[in-house]
Amino acid sequence: MIPRAADDYINGVVGAREAADPHANPAWHIHGGNIPVDAGSPIGFTMLLNLASVINADSPEMLWGFIRAYLPEADAEKYPFLAQLINYAIAYNRDFIAPNKKFRAATPLERIGLEDLKARLAAGFAEYPGETPAEQIQNMVYAVGKEHKFAPLKAWFDCLYQVLLGQTEGPRFGGFIALYGIERTIALIDASLAREVAPI
Repeated sequence: MIPRAADDYINGVVGAREAADPHANPAWHIHGGNIPVDAGSPIGFTMLLNLASVINADSPEMLWGFIRAYLPEADAEKYPFLAQLINYAIAYNRDFIAPNKKFRAATPLERIGLEDLKARLAAGFAEYPGETPAEQIQNMVYAVGKEHKFAPLKAWFDCLYQVLLGQTEGPRFGGFIALYGIERTIALIDASLAREVAPI
């Protein structure tokens, strides 16, 4: 609930600033109608948690390195709330995620899907519709799941979270790949494919 509530707050801050009538937005009430300029974050808390988990982050500098590759202008002065979230993500990962992380091997169908995703990432993703690389990658991820007939499609995303991240749920995977990096994601897929095949 904590990551979801944090992301709801971040989305609420953005929504309250852009809404013609912000009074219906909880963030407007949290701040008494005066939302601070530096409230909000360009990266959600769930996304930060997944990044912290994958790289086993034990210091803010580790996360800032990835974030600056994704958002070169990002720093603690420009995004003070993001800086707080980074510290929280490291602590939350240490206390709640890392002790419970459990990877599983991919099934035969999942292995085919992961091999396809790996090949498409290596080939590029510009042909997939989307205004940002994260959206293009997300549409690619959807396309792989649909073309390999994962039913329901949620089973494909369960595979990505459980096989690649060792978790039962996670962020929008296109955004995660954009933040984590294409080459690192391919290496993550390679590591997962090196495990034994799971029984059907």
